[in-house]
Amino acid sequence: MLAKKYGMSIEQAKANTQNMVQMAKESGLDYQMDTLILTNTFDAHRLTMFAKEQGLMKEMTERILHAYFTESKHIGDHATLTDLAKEVGLDKEAVARMLAGDEMADEVRADERTAAQYGVTGVPYYLINKKYALTGAQPTEVFVQALTQVIAEDETAV
Repeated sequence: MLAKKYGMSIEQAKANTQNMVQMAKESGLDYQMDTLILTNTFDAHRLTMFAKEQGLMKEMTERILHAYFTESKHIGDHATLTDLAKEVGLDKEAVARMLAGDEMADEVRADERTAAQYGVTGVPYYLINKKYALTGAQPTEVFVQALTQVIAEDETAV
């Protein structure tokens, strides 16, 4: 799927995936790329927006990512999402009602439009000061370099 999506060879896609697994491991994460369940993540994004309204966006996002990358849970499945939401302290019935309708769809679509305006085609994508971008999983040194450069440029512009 990655090879097709990004126009690369299967070997390149496997190497990129292995690089991501290795970087995750170095950060203390256990990514199981061979068993994750590919799915439409729109409802998971709706759930994070719902959690944001409850002050639990960070917790919900972290729980969904762990469920997807480490536990190989189906994060496109409403039952899975409601169970994960309950784990982070959201009301399971309220989440089920939200997922059954189209609540938060407009918010997610607005985020998609903003991402498109910035040229985001994948994650992770880091936007600094709305004009500097880092794409893909990057080592800490790359962030330090980028932030140092941004600070220097901003100081010069003042």
